Amino acid sequence: MLVYLRWTRRSYALSMIPSVEKPLEAVLELLGQRGVYTILRSLHSGSLRFGALQQVTTLPPRTLSLRLKELEEFGLISRTEYHEVPPRVDYALTSQGQALQPALEALAHWEEQLS
Repeated sequence: MLVYLRWTRRSYALSMIPSVEKPLEAVLELLGQRGVYTILRSLHSGSLRFGALQQVTTLPPRTLSLRLKELEEFGLISRTEYHEVPPRVDYALTSQGQALQPALEALAHWEEQLS
């Protein structure tokens, strides 16, 4: 079965998950997007707010927001909204995101060996 990835804002992950025969390819496709690897590596140390993630990734706010929504829809991160003034939102890795960390660490180690 051939899977077509739609790059619309919200339908990307939702349309992809139920029909994926090769989840590894779907995750690699997601990791290949600008900033996703850095977001996942940054959240390994604990939850972060949007501003902190923006400083780490240097992504424009709109792009970072889209990446966070895609990661949340894919089930790799969770979004916790606190009803405070000013509003506060924290992002953290889910158990699926934590399970991906050894692979991300292996990629980081491989990158170090290249340089």
